[in-house]
Amino acid sequence: FSSHSLVCFSIGYFIYDAVDMLLYHRKKSTYELLLHHFLVILCFGIAATTKQFVAYGALSLMIEINSVFLHTRQLFIITNEPKSSKRYKANALLNVGTFLCFRVLLLGWMTRWLTLHRDEIPLSFFTVGSIGLAVMVIMNIILFCRILSVDFSGVFRKKIESKTVTKQNTYVEGEKDHLRSLFQEEGIQAKRRT
Repeated sequence: FSSHSLVCFSIGYFIYDAVDMLLYHRKKSTYELLLHHFLVILCFGIAATTKQFVAYGALSLMIEINSVFLHTRQLFIITNEPKSSKRYKANALLNVGTFLCFRVLLLGWMTRWLTLHRDEIPLSFFTVGSIGLAVMVIMNIILFCRILSVDFSGVFRKKIESKTVTKQNTYVEGEKDHLRSLFQEEGIQAKRRT
């Protein structure tokens, strides 16, 4: 009963959020979210009306644990929180950690479960569930890459730059040593000639 209520409540939330986005927040990313909301409403609607796979739908709501950190990240960006601040860094780590646990691992498990039980699931449910999961996985991969590129690009860039600088310094020092030895050899040869 509580899982069914949770799924039904979530349908209402996703409908409200979709209408709000259509009316007030039209931009490129809105259409991605509208696709997400449409698929969630469809999958949850089927589960709620048939009262089948309700627990599976409710389990997918565990993804929303990551949304707390994802939305906190958005608020930090809107309020111009420095990326170097401890709050931003802590949230970025929690965001990636919960993303991996509740989006990547959970969606992977859900895909595996759906695949293993495909013979027990009516074809229409399996088709809708497979399409919904495929779209969610693709959207989450894109989102994860965006998060990593924005929040952690400085970390990777610093390591790459420091390695490049170290290699360049080593190369320059090696060249200096080589030039010194050449000049020393020329100086020795010049002394011998005189």
